[in-house]
Amino acid sequence: MPYLVAADLPSESAGRRFRALLREPGILQLPGTHNGMAALQAKAAGFTGLYLSGAAMTASMGLPDLGVITVDEVAFFVRQIARASGLPLLVDGDTGYGEALNVMHMVRVFEEAGAGAVHLEDQLLPKKCGHLNDKKLADAGDMAAKVHAAAKARRDLVVIARTDAAATEGLDGAVARAKLYMEAGADAIFPEALNTAEMFRAFAERMPGTPLLANMTEFGKTPFFTAAEFEAMGYAMVIWPVSSLRVANRAQELLYAAIARDGGTHKMIDRMQTRAELYATIGLHDYEALDASIVATVIPEGMPQR
Repeated sequence: MPYLVAADLPSESAGRRFRALLREPGILQLPGTHNGMAALQAKAAGFTGLYLSGAAMTASMGLPDLGVITVDEVAFFVRQIARASGLPLLVDGDTGYGEALNVMHMVRVFEEAGAGAVHLEDQLLPKKCGHLNDKKLADAGDMAAKVHAAAKARRDLVVIARTDAAATEGLDGAVARAKLYMEAGADAIFPEALNTAEMFRAFAERMPGTPLLANMTEFGKTPFFTAAEFEAMGYAMVIWPVSSLRVANRAQELLYAAIARDGGTHKMIDRMQTRAELYATIGLHDYEALDASIVATVIPEGMPQR
């Protein structure tokens, strides 16, 4: 139903609903959704929570994932995904867009926009995708201060601390940072770019009782694992951050090539979402029915006669 009607909106905050999902049995599966349409399609597929990737978001804007966008630009995406789907959303908060006060501002803006959770990472700007080389790590104490600031600013938002330390400080360094971040107020830990099943298991064994997030991105350092395999290794959540964007981008690339080659879209019709399917997905008829129920057409009377 349309999100315009108060009765159709969730009664609890997104943060509380995200926490409830974490308490349910089984691993929480969070597919990446880079816009409102992707969010609707993921919800229709049966997912109960979603993820907004900084890499997918910036790529959809034609920009690299180097921390160059602002809190308000991210909030635009948060708002459309949360409104479209009504599902609790985990948002990529990059490095927090500055220092402790900036992190607090980010948390308030994201929570007000409808986010249920956010993750912060311990890189220095210009930050990079976690699966690339030559990442520069922030001081662990400085990152802990950001985590503490995020926890202090939130109402119900789930705060997840991401550490990129495994690539440069090894598993020992990543675990030490993770423990420090949990002490600072994090609700969960995201160990980025682990590259073997043994590393995933070892990290989980050394963080008993801590909810852990696994990243199943394609074309990175992590081998392909299923949600069930991550769960067996001790992980509470898994994201597929850029998958929807990769598939959409390839489809668009093929479409534009076909138009340039064939002078039209006639050879691509069978790959398209139909008009009826589009309208069903976005709930056009629900909005029309809502409009008709509120705004009745007034038929004007004839001109007054002398």
